[in-house]
Amino acid sequence: MKSYTKIKPLFFFLIALIGSSALAQDITVHDPVMIKQKDTYYLYCTGEGISVFSSKDLKIWKNEPAIFKEKPVWVDTVVPDFKNHIWAPDISFHNNVYYLYYSVSAFAKNTSAIGVTTNTTLDPKDPAYKWVDQGIVIQSIPNRDLWNAIDPNLTFDENNTPWLSFGSFWEGLKMVKLNPDLKSIAQPQEWHTIAKRKRTFELADADPGDGALEAPFIFKKNGYYYQFLSWDLCCRGKDSTYKVVVGRSKTITGPYVDKEGKLLTEGGGTLLIQGDQDWFGAGHNSTYTFDGKDYIIYHAYSAKQNGRPILQIKQLQWDSDLWPKL
Repeated sequence: MKSYTKIKPLFFFLIALIGSSALAQDITVHDPVMIKQKDTYYLYCTGEGISVFSSKDLKIWKNEPAIFKEKPVWVDTVVPDFKNHIWAPDISFHNNVYYLYYSVSAFAKNTSAIGVTTNTTLDPKDPAYKWVDQGIVIQSIPNRDLWNAIDPNLTFDENNTPWLSFGSFWEGLKMVKLNPDLKSIAQPQEWHTIAKRKRTFELADADPGDGALEAPFIFKKNGYYYQFLSWDLCCRGKDSTYKVVVGRSKTITGPYVDKEGKLLTEGGGTLLIQGDQDWFGAGHNSTYTFDGKDYIIYHAYSAKQNGRPILQIKQLQWDSDLWPKL
């Protein structure tokens, strides 16, 4: 949960402090997402105003200006005195417009909201470059909602209907239908729980509990919708237990099942990525196809670099049963 796992002092101001360019394995990031415009890859991640990098080859990265010089004007109405350290963006291109979703949240609460900002180009040197904030898309409120409005991911189904998946801890990960403008919830509202882990003891609504899961990412491939999500705890250095699991469904709203047929809404999930003696807390992934190759990107903490969260880019393969593997 970001209100526990994204705010540890050791990492709070680490994002994008490594100079103008570096190798991919040296990029300091949390929660990376990526898109390609023409011959340039753009990477967005948790950071002051949302951190941005660009690359021509997925290896050499350059810092770009943050999305927000100042936090969006609506943020203090949701999270009073919120700093401009914005979490877990998601980037999409639709009808010639780029949509960047992002999260704000109070610490250790589901006092949270997902906003969206738009642009017609990602190139900061383009005269048309200008992010225009569109405000709140979804908001969660303690003691009203048993879900947390963070970690957004936009996906379109086979009918080109937009769906936003999101969530962290509480009663699981959610999916809601959006209007065609991609800025608001469609009416009548249609909600689905797409993953859940059991909370092992009774808690107040405002308490996230255990059974940690968050950060759904939906990827269409092989006639399936694959749901990638992160289990367990991020941002605790060598004690981080973050990992990526996956399930799949023939329909975007589920039900999603893992490789053994267990429902993700009943704690299912096939392990795909986890840490080892060199990398701790590997998780919060996004998945893409670029130039005919599938990639999964995520962050992991380097044991050799004092626990810095480092960008990981891996090519994704598929087994004979059409399950992802590294």
